[in-house]
Amino acid sequence: MRLLVVDAALACANVALVEDDRVVAARFSAERTGLAGQLPVMLVEVLGEAGLRVEDCDGIAVTVGPGSFTGIRAALALGEGLALASGKTLVPVSVGEAMHQALPHLGVRRLWTAIDSRRGHVFVETDEGCASLAVGELPRPEGPVAVAGDAAIEVTARLAARGYNVMLTDARRPTPRAIAAAAGLRMRGELPVRGVAPVYVDPPEARLPAGGLRPAPVSPP
Repeated sequence: MRLLVVDAALACANVALVEDDRVVAARFSAERTGLAGQLPVMLVEVLGEAGLRVEDCDGIAVTVGPGSFTGIRAALALGEGLALASGKTLVPVSVGEAMHQALPHLGVRRLWTAIDSRRGHVFVETDEGCASLAVGELPRPEGPVAVAGDAAIEVTARLAARGYNVMLTDARRPTPRAIAAAAGLRMRGELPVRGVAPVYVDPPEARLPAGGLRPAPVSPP
C-alpha cells in the first residue's frame, strides 16, 4: 500500500510517502509559522523525489490531533484539498492511534499519549478518548500504563511519584511510518471509522469582541 502522509499536529511538520512500511521520501520542518505555505512545498518536493503523483497513491493519511490548532487545520486543509482534486481517500489518524503502531509490544500496559497543551495542561489520549487535564491532577491509572508523547516525561514522573506502575516510552511524536500503519488499518476496517474532523479538546482561545463583530459595509446608493 502506498500512502501520502501529512502531519503537523505537534511541534514538527512532516510530509512523507510511505510504501509498504518503507519511507520512500520525506520532508521535515520544525518551523511552526507559515505552515499553510510550507506544507504544499514539502509535498511537491516529496512527490518529485519519489517521481510520483498524488493519483499514484492509495490514500492520503493526515493526523487530526490532539495537538496544535494551527498545525492540525493546515494539515487537514491540505489533505482535504488533495483528496478532492485526486479522488483519493482521505484517512484521518489521531496522534494516539499512530503512537500505538509505533509501540506494538506493550503487553498488558495501556498506552497514554500525553501532549503538551501549554497553560499547565496536557491532552491525554487513551483508548477511551481524549481529555484535557491539569498536570497536577492526573487521574489514577487503571492498571499498568505506558506513556508516549511530547509531555510523556513530566506525566510519567508525576505518576511514578504517586507510586503507580508506569513506563516511559521513547515515542515523542508520531512518525510517518506509524501514521501510515494506522491509516492502513483504518482502510482495511481494522480500526473503527473516524470522521474527517480535527480533534479539539479545549475550547478555542479566540473570542468575539465584547461589542460583537463589525457591521457589514454599506454600499453607496
